[in-house]
Amino acid sequence: MSTQTPADRLDGDDATTAPDELAELLGDHVIGREEHLNAPGYVIRPDAVRDVLSTLKAAAGYDHLSCVTAQEYEDRYESIYHLKTYDDPTREVSVVVPADTEVPRIESAEPVFRTADWHEREAYDLVGIEYDDHPDLRRILLPETWQGHPLSRDYDRTRPQIVRFDENANPLQGDRRGEDDTDTMMLNIGPHHPATHGVMHLEATLDGEQVVDVEPDIGYIHRCEEQMCQNGTYRHQIMPYPDRWDWGGGGLLNEWAYARVAETLADIEVPEYAQVVRTMSAELSRILSHLLAVGAYALDVAGDFTATFMYAITERETVQNILEDLTGQRLMFNYFRLGGVAWDLPEPRGEFFEKTRDFLDELPRRLAEFHDLLTGNEIIQLRTVDTGVLPPEVAKSYGCTGPVLRGSGVDYDLRRDDPYGYYDELDWSVVTEDAGDNFARLQVRLREMEESARIIEQCIDLLEGWPEDDRTVQANVPRTIKPDDDTEVYTAVEAAKGELGIYVRADGTDEPARFKIRGPSFSNLQALPEMAEGEHVPDLIATLGSLDTIMGEVDR
Repeated sequence: MSTQTPADRLDGDDATTAPDELAELLGDHVIGREEHLNAPGYVIRPDAVRDVLSTLKAAAGYDHLSCVTAQEYEDRYESIYHLKTYDDPTREVSVVVPADTEVPRIESAEPVFRTADWHEREAYDLVGIEYDDHPDLRRILLPETWQGHPLSRDYDRTRPQIVRFDENANPLQGDRRGEDDTDTMMLNIGPHHPATHGVMHLEATLDGEQVVDVEPDIGYIHRCEEQMCQNGTYRHQIMPYPDRWDWGGGGLLNEWAYARVAETLADIEVPEYAQVVRTMSAELSRILSHLLAVGAYALDVAGDFTATFMYAITERETVQNILEDLTGQRLMFNYFRLGGVAWDLPEPRGEFFEKTRDFLDELPRRLAEFHDLLTGNEIIQLRTVDTGVLPPEVAKSYGCTGPVLRGSGVDYDLRRDDPYGYYDELDWSVVTEDAGDNFARLQVRLREMEESARIIEQCIDLLEGWPEDDRTVQANVPRTIKPDDDTEVYTAVEAAKGELGIYVRADGTDEPARFKIRGPSFSNLQALPEMAEGEHVPDLIATLGSLDTIMGEVDR
């Protein structure tokens, strides 16, 4: 007779095929089972959230809380914690926590995963679920004076909303210079400030020039993106929205996030040729985003507008010209379609390939100049080396991904670890830096552009020699897509800023019953206090810029 425990059995390579062992590991906490696409689902008691997540994290290795989804049914509320492992993101599990319709309360997961703080606040704000023992359960996207929860079933959309003047009062009333009980001062940074990279407000508490507390205040451009997607049809009406979540250049990557989740729901297989075109265009989009990130960072940290920022904008214009030839747009591309892309490469194809190759040939020299201007710049080094340090385990606890996580030495990239598109057929490397500071995150973005260029060049080589009669740009997709009722799925792509995931629950109609967007900037930004507290005001600006947040995917 075997003396192995369920945890022992899960500690091997077969953990992905062990849903029964997981159920045994969780024991009496499990009150039901569900089958979500890509992940087994375990229904647990509302008072067992911490025990279950702690067990999955410690005994089964699920150390990445990638998404928290909240929704309301006719007979219950539900929170879904979607877990992965940083070592292998194809190992996934969903923890489903039902709550009573009259008093929707469950236990908070924040003590187990720090990233649950903001995610649960959003669920409370928009859906109305309360999380017991949450450290700071208040609204996050809407004003504190807002009445009702917009994604709840009984929400009155006609009710007038009034934001009182005291909504924007100093939350630290006693925090004044000159008072006997404190030597600190509150400083408002933003929401209309160039260093906040969008409409974001930082409430910073200072002791002299030292930051003792900082809280990002978000929600200034919350636009109900999830609700709009829930009112659109899978086939045609949702795809135009993802571009707007990242207007810094990552739009095609966002389009791919929606394409991937919808194609999984509808079991659509994308033609190989279209996969290559997608991969090429997505990496051009990644370069577009990173160029803006490094150019704006020079402006933040060294006030360098004339050289570095304009150099970056010049290179972006070249990439935007290429993408305009391909997609017809310069900002909101709307090029991906379910099953492929909208159309083939522009004619004459030779000119398009030549223009793209000219950019790729020139890029190494331009990147060398960026290294001279940035990583070789003494001012940049003084401002970024050993500032904004984010240890790898702290980054994981906050659900950080993308260059922010890889700058802390964590080798995690969905293009390689959960392959999609044509990435697993190409030769390229995941870029990491071990220092975990502002300088490391800058280095990751510069080096990632080199890897993107390698991917694009290989795609062009393939596309140039692709037989003309086999250039299928789109699969035969049904006119109306109606996934089976209660089908649930979460999928993600490696966007420019990290893991961009989408959760969808179908209800048998041609519109999603629940559409949840997991923007990487949302989780990355939540870690800002960990990096900034104890440092000085200029370090706070450098650290915020190193996160490369975009408020469209934070606020949605």
